[in-house]
Amino acid sequence: MIRIRFTAADFARVRLAPRPAPLQELNVALLRMCRPDDAVLFGRWRQRLLRSLPAAAEPLADLVPAGQAPRFLDVFSDSLTEGLEAVRAGRPEGVRAEIERVYARHPAPVPPWVRALHRGDAEAFQLLRRAQLAAFETAVRPVWPVVQDLHRAEFTRYALTVAEDGVGAALDRLVPGGRLRGDVWEFTAPGESDRALRGRGLVLQPTFHWSGPPLIADLPGRPLYLTYPAGPGLPLTPAGADGTAEALAEVLGRTRLEILLLLAAEHSTTGLARRLGVSNATASAHTAALRGAGLITTVRAGRSVLHRRTALGTLLVRRHGAE
Repeated sequence: MIRIRFTAADFARVRLAPRPAPLQELNVALLRMCRPDDAVLFGRWRQRLLRSLPAAAEPLADLVPAGQAPRFLDVFSDSLTEGLEAVRAGRPEGVRAEIERVYARHPAPVPPWVRALHRGDAEAFQLLRRAQLAAFETAVRPVWPVVQDLHRAEFTRYALTVAEDGVGAALDRLVPGGRLRGDVWEFTAPGESDRALRGRGLVLQPTFHWSGPPLIADLPGRPLYLTYPAGPGLPLTPAGADGTAEALAEVLGRTRLEILLLLAAEHSTTGLARRLGVSNATASAHTAALRGAGLITTVRAGRSVLHRRTALGTLLVRRHGAE
């Protein structure tokens, strides 16, 4: 559970970032790539991104030795150039402390270039800049116009909610399962975290490569930044790319897409196997994956196992014009 405690002044200092933050969008895209969950929806996207990342981006992996990135990478500038410069301009003592923190429980030796970064070496920072730029150009640049469009829509939605119902209502509706109780905003997340704003305010940063719990960046002397998922919950595709059934088949796999299409009406496992020309075991494995992603439901009726598409599955199919 995460709890954020407001003062009266903080409610007046809640704002939604007016534009997306390139480096933060990169951070969550790489975080999404490294998580093993949602394999049905993100598995192919993850594999494709892993294959396409250039060697120049590899140093970024050294900065996340145990699954936690150093906080000096949390940069929320809406300009890529300014964001890269902000990383370089970070306080030396902050950079050293964060490198020591992320390596504290990691048994492997610290790579030489990270040791140089710890010392404040200019060439090490240049290596980091090239790695971030290379990763951004590969992972985020192709879909950046889509991210900008989605951000504008989210900004408009939030502004209308605040205008019509107030900041409290906007916070209540921002994160699924989140709720504002008096001066405490809480939502479900792994672990326990209790943050007091104490008048410094809160910046809400929507992200479109993330579907997990909100992420908090709590840096000295700055507002609290909360990055929350606001996208469609699917891998983003570049503007103008194929949005038809072929694009959906690339994500799900053709057999699973065919199952989703068939399950507009109820079918048994045996019926699906017969229609698809596969074994019952194969059909059962595919339906299990789709059920795990919330795209179909399964019930037992006597000796039969019956499947049907959920509302989410129908939305996914129709959004891509596959039906």
